[in-house]
Amino acid sequence: MSKQYLTNHTVDNAHITDIFSLAVTPTQILSASGSSSLKVHSTTEADFPLQQTIEHVHKLGCHHIVTSKNVLKAASAGFGGEVKIWAINEGQWVEEGKIVDGNKAGEIWAIALSENGQYLASTTYDGRINVWDNHAGVRKIREYETKGSFGMAIDLSVDGRFTASGHQNGGVYIFKNNTGRLLHSLPSLVKPVRSVAFSPGGKLLAAAGDSRVIALYDVSSGQQVANLTGHGAWIFSLDWSNTGEYLLSGQVVFLPNETLPNQFPSVLLTAKPKFGPLTHGLV
Repeated sequence: MSKQYLTNHTVDNAHITDIFSLAVTPTQILSASGSSSLKVHSTTEADFPLQQTIEHVHKLGCHHIVTSKNVLKAASAGFGGEVKIWAINEGQWVEEGKIVDGNKAGEIWAIALSENGQYLASTTYDGRINVWDNHAGVRKIREYETKGSFGMAIDLSVDGRFTASGHQNGGVYIFKNNTGRLLHSLPSLVKPVRSVAFSPGGKLLAAAGDSRVIALYDVSSGQQVANLTGHGAWIFSLDWSNTGEYLLSGQVVFLPNETLPNQFPSVLLTAKPKFGPLTHGLV
């Protein structure tokens, strides 16, 4: 089953340069771009007005922004290797802490927050996975090693027990945070993995990317329990419904554009969401 959606509203010129990441809450849309500022738009009004501009956050721009599932915390990762932690206060986001730790560009790439925002997990260019405790002075508490392939995606289970990562070489890993050990090195998707997502109950992990297939894994056993097909291009995003009954996935569609004066073939990218009903009873 799939559903198509019509555009509800367009915010023109939201940023002065390319937008790289969005984080959505029930009342706000946080956006990050190649500029140094973060923008916050309200979703409670029909025209999605600009509610907050946070200036001079990341000097070289921001490539990832995420929120915790309780929507009280946020984190943003900059191209300079720094991460800033944010807390909501009367509808406005204020800086609560930051991770610098001598990081250089590429030392922190994909990021994820735990349900209450206490823990932040990140990937690196050389495949390492780090977990930080934001309630203990933003202290690194775990560092996991993989096979050295660029970490493109990461997620924390809702209960904070597990960290999962997806890599450029197609590798998918699940780590157990309380022991600091690798739990599963999952059957490879061969091609780059661009998104991983735990189900709300933490029993399933979805992984997808350039293979155009969504693989579902049982977290406890590490077995692949299903393949969801239907995409015709790279899958960039995955998200579960609150009940775990549905999985939303987004791909890029490459469309020929003959109007651009370029000697090479050019493409336009558009999002194409798909809903997949899950009947495994393992969510």
